[in-house]
Amino acid sequence: QVQLVESGGGLVQAGGSLRLSCTASERTFSSYAVAWFRQAPGKEREFVAVITWSGSSASYADSVKGRFTISRDNAKNTVYLQMNSLKPEDTAVYYCAARIQGYRYTPPITTSQYDYWGQGTQVTVSS
Repeated sequence: QVQLVESGGGLVQAGGSLRLSCTASERTFSSYAVAWFRQAPGKEREFVAVITWSGSSASYADSVKGRFTISRDNAKNTVYLQMNSLKPEDTAVYYCAARIQGYRYTPPITTSQYDYWGQGTQVTVSS
């Protein structure tokens, strides 16, 4: 069982930046695709970004494209989400998720496509 722990959330003003980290307990994490999702109060959990196991390819939701960057360091068992130019509508609990099965052409963007989840970290962007 892989355990995922998110960190790096907090309170930031609009236009600011945060970097989230997702660290896994098992070395097998380095062979998994990993995504970030977010959930705002009263809304469904939504896809933010995903990265392949090698880090060679990433995909983003339209709402964050050009502002957020997902990356990974497999030597540290960690995936990052760099968030720049933050907006109040980015306020949510951010979750990382890992998927055992890789993907090639169609990035997995639904919650049911992921096998492991972290507990989430709160990101609040003030206006």
